[in-house]
Amino acid sequence: MRLSRRHPRYQSLKVRAGLADAARRGLVVPEGLIAQGRGEAFDYLLGERTTPSARRAERLAARWLLRARAPVISVNGNVAALAAREVALLQRAIPRLAVEVNLFHRTPRRAREVARALERAGVRRPLGVRPAARIPHLPSDRARVDAEGILVADVCLVPLEDGDRTEALRRLGKRVISIDLNPLSRTSLAADLPVVDELTRALGGIRQEAVRLAGSASRGPPPRAPAGSLLADALGTIDRRLKREAARSRRRRAPR
Repeated sequence: MRLSRRHPRYQSLKVRAGLADAARRGLVVPEGLIAQGRGEAFDYLLGERTTPSARRAERLAARWLLRARAPVISVNGNVAALAAREVALLQRAIPRLAVEVNLFHRTPRRAREVARALERAGVRRPLGVRPAARIPHLPSDRARVDAEGILVADVCLVPLEDGDRTEALRRLGKRVISIDLNPLSRTSLAADLPVVDELTRALGGIRQEAVRLAGSASRGPPPRAPAGSLLADALGTIDRRLKREAARSRRRRAPR
């Protein structure tokens, strides 16, 4: 399908077309397409922009990752399809950052496909293609983790994550940074540091802050994350936007 750059939904249609192609190649599963649609709906409600509270969360996330002993980013099929290049650029900005493939619907072929997509984008040595360790008390294939990655990580960046795994990682004592457009999801509610923003914007914001800080944020304990305040701000943004649009709708429909 040929997309016109003049279309008001050009960027959204471009993302959808890319995900559909990734699904045909086996990189993304049908459930991932549903998840993308749900996230896009929340992006509408947030105004399709990085809010001030999300920007604050991204700045904190950069500091956490820079000060971590063994930071890791968990990558599923949707993340690889949508943001492989952004993951590679973030790893370049934070050289200690490990990148690990982690899939709910795992097959050996799909894990290799995700790793190849990451490598083509510039990611160094993606982990998790043949994970030998497990997260305890997590029944799905997402319990399988790499002994050099998530198993030993102290800070985990988990974009488009599921709530069960976020809670399991926290039970292991790991500090979890989520990227999820839904401020009411179990993932956002369970994370130590919830970033309520679209995936590519969030990864770009974290990377820009990491580049700006360079080595200056790699010392001392990580700053505290006001998780409750960040989620409340996101919900407040949605509330104000809905009220504003409702008022506009009433004015448009008012009799003359």
